[in-house]
Amino acid sequence: MLDTKILVIDNDHSGCESIKIYFENEGYEVKTVSDGIEGLNFFKMYEPDIVLLDVVLPKKDGYQVLREIRENSSKPIIMISAKSDVIDKVLGLELGADDYVVKPFDMKELSSRVKAVLRRYQVHTKQSDDEVIKFENIEISLQKYELKLRGRSVDIPPKELELLYFLASNYNRVFTRDQLLDKVWGFDYLGDSRTVDVHVKRLREKLEGVSDKWILKTVWGVGYKFELLN
Repeated sequence: MLDTKILVIDNDHSGCESIKIYFENEGYEVKTVSDGIEGLNFFKMYEPDIVLLDVVLPKKDGYQVLREIRENSSKPIIMISAKSDVIDKVLGLELGADDYVVKPFDMKELSSRVKAVLRRYQVHTKQSDDEVIKFENIEISLQKYELKLRGRSVDIPPKELELLYFLASNYNRVFTRDQLLDKVWGFDYLGDSRTVDVHVKRLREKLEGVSDKWILKTVWGVGYKFELLN
């Protein structure tokens, strides 16, 4: 992990120091900031490879920081928070977080998640732009992290785009939720299958009425598929 830069945005100073010491011992470069505005400014200046972002922050909360980063960047973001309700996790994932870790956490678990998210991101950034999926009224590019519907770019969180790309590139094949977690989130992702349902729901809202030639379909009792229609 030489030269890999982590930005920690968290106002828990002792927690930040523990993260900093642990990950520096693993060979990462780590910077810490304690509020949302400083976090956004430092993100632009420092250009980290991954962000560990708390939800409860002064000046600007973590969800707002996440929204603003996602307006211009697909860099990996893991939410770290004591807020453990499902609704908090779902909101973070819907806004584009790559993972959500509840405090208190074991440093080895956090390290495993950081490595998993970085691996997935590095694989996707190596994709050639020749690998653009195209069907009627839809284009999906992993290299640009871009979704076009009827020729117009649509804002979409990275994980939603990755899920859509995977299903569309394997059209007419059914995948279970666990298979999608494995293929899109990674085999060592520690979340649950509801994550897939949340992302499919958000994708359907974006894709509604775009074409009658394909559909993001639920196969009841099994999972989901991107189906081409006659």
